[in-house]
Amino acid sequence: MSKVSVGAKRLLVGRPFRSDTIGATRLRKRIALPVFASDALSSVAYAPQEIFLVLSMGGMSALAFTPWVGLAVAIVMVVVIACYRQNVRAYPSGGGDYEVATVNLGPNAGLGVGAALLIDYVLTVAVSIAAAAENIGSAIPFVHDHEVLFAVLAITGLAAVNLRGVRESGAMFAIPVYTFMAAMTGLVAWGLFQVEVLGRDLNAESAGFTLVTPDGLSITGLALVFIVAKSFASGCAALTGVEAIHNGVPAFRKPRARNAAATLGMLGVLAVSFLLGLIELARRLDVKIAENPGAQLLGAPEGYRQKTMIAQLSEPVFAGVPLVFYVIMGATGLILVLAANTAFNGFPMLASVLARDKYLPRQLATRGDRLAFSNGIVLLAVAAATLVIVFDAQVTELIQLYIVGVFVAFTLGQWGMIRHWNRRLGHEEDPAVRRGVRRARIVNATGMVLTASVLVIVMATKFLSGAYIAVLGMMGLFVVMKLIRRHYDSVARELDDSSWEVVLPSRTHCLVLVSKLHLPTLRALAYARATRPDTIEALTVNIDTADTRALVREWEDRGIQVPLKVVESPYREINRPVVDYVTRLREQRPRDVVIVYIPEYVVGHWWEQFLHNQSALRLKSRLLYERGVMVTSVPWQLSSSDGRAEQARDEPIVGRWREPEAQ
Repeated sequence: MSKVSVGAKRLLVGRPFRSDTIGATRLRKRIALPVFASDALSSVAYAPQEIFLVLSMGGMSALAFTPWVGLAVAIVMVVVIACYRQNVRAYPSGGGDYEVATVNLGPNAGLGVGAALLIDYVLTVAVSIAAAAENIGSAIPFVHDHEVLFAVLAITGLAAVNLRGVRESGAMFAIPVYTFMAAMTGLVAWGLFQVEVLGRDLNAESAGFTLVTPDGLSITGLALVFIVAKSFASGCAALTGVEAIHNGVPAFRKPRARNAAATLGMLGVLAVSFLLGLIELARRLDVKIAENPGAQLLGAPEGYRQKTMIAQLSEPVFAGVPLVFYVIMGATGLILVLAANTAFNGFPMLASVLARDKYLPRQLATRGDRLAFSNGIVLLAVAAATLVIVFDAQVTELIQLYIVGVFVAFTLGQWGMIRHWNRRLGHEEDPAVRRGVRRARIVNATGMVLTASVLVIVMATKFLSGAYIAVLGMMGLFVVMKLIRRHYDSVARELDDSSWEVVLPSRTHCLVLVSKLHLPTLRALAYARATRPDTIEALTVNIDTADTRALVREWEDRGIQVPLKVVESPYREINRPVVDYVTRLREQRPRDVVIVYIPEYVVGHWWEQFLHNQSALRLKSRLLYERGVMVTSVPWQLSSSDGRAEQARDEPIVGRWREPEAQ
């Protein structure tokens, strides 16, 4: 079984990389774009749809606000990307907004950003995968009927790919992402060309329906303002993923900051173009998306199944070439799956930074066989799959939790950058540099005002709809990380106490535990005597009187010089009598150290573990809490362990890395 598990790991993950080859895993811009920007690019597949869907609550009249809402989202995106182009140059270490806030606003602000981004990364995976299931389900009914299963399998597959390492995952994702870019460019360009230049009358399948409010009443005044604001908040989901490039700067090839800034610029041009283009095309084709199609779309046939916006646009635009429709839907669904890869790169990187700062378990700071942060990848996959299952892979429900965390990070990050530029002005004397710093400060100040405004709108319009869950999650994670840091600091203080003076024990007392007089026991006795203790004795617990008497007789017949002591156990316990006896020894001689030798079997098969060593394991765990007591395991390797020993010697050779010249 061990060989099978090692083989399966190598098949899934691949051969391990040496630590000194980490530079070879850095990404070129053409690979970094699909790796880190796929989330922001793919959000155009659901962000415009969410704008239409929320506005549908106000009826036909509310749809007139779609271009203005889309333009507002695009303006915020342009400003945020401009801000992050400055951020990556100022803080290229990979800490992102967490580092910016920590350095400039203090550790609590930084920790708040870290908690917000970690929650948002989990939601990024859940929302993207759920949207992928929805889009692919528009073309494939089987996926529509099994969206949760599809989502969980997709998350598992993404985790497996990322465990192989960032370089290989980037190469695998490049073609689908570039295919999606080409598909969206073709859809928007060819659709608008037909409408504007050729004058064709293209209509979506929902164009003939009449959209009404859920209760059939007209919406005006403050209620309409609220709906427009909520649609803007939902549309701002298009900005998620922008921060991932800042967090992933260390994965770029040198010059890292310049390459990351260039990738951000490309992302901004593409995302804004797709967002505004799809909204305009949807308006021209009279697309209608309703939260409750059965009640809001008058004229829809019985049992009407509402398709996604991309599907409703692709069908009429490429009506004569149905194959293109399936290509577009396949590319859209695939990039939504791959969009989660942004989080699979950003979450482990940020978690490793937090772990190095002692806010998360240290295991999250270490790289796996393929130089990826394997523990962070697995943790993200489990959390996202749980969310998908709990919310039944419904995008409309999941998106209510979304973007709260990322806009908390945006706002605090821009505030931190303003403090950064203020300090820079305090000691900069070159007039040209000072002018550049002032311009940068204006950009970040504008970004802070916009992102803070969006955050207020999001909280006001989405809090009761589900955003409160994300807020509670961030607060809970913040508290947990503070407690983890407190624990690590407490341990460090306790272990680094220089006032402790080494005091050697007066005497050593060896205690060999005996259940039967067999080879493991004889080996433990021999090892204990070889240490030359001051006193030594064997100890057995009387569970069965007949067996105990037989053991004592055999002990005397063989003439073993070590005295055997029997402790009674009227309730047939083993651990408690041993611990009580050891405790009494310590009380009688508090300056002595007691060394307990425990004979153990070493087995080679996993199922044999359930048949042996359970009592020894529990006893060791209990004795470790006793002061002045040392526990020593004396292994006895059974014949079944021979093969496992051979394998253990061979394991370092499996997947051995070689220099390219030697291959």
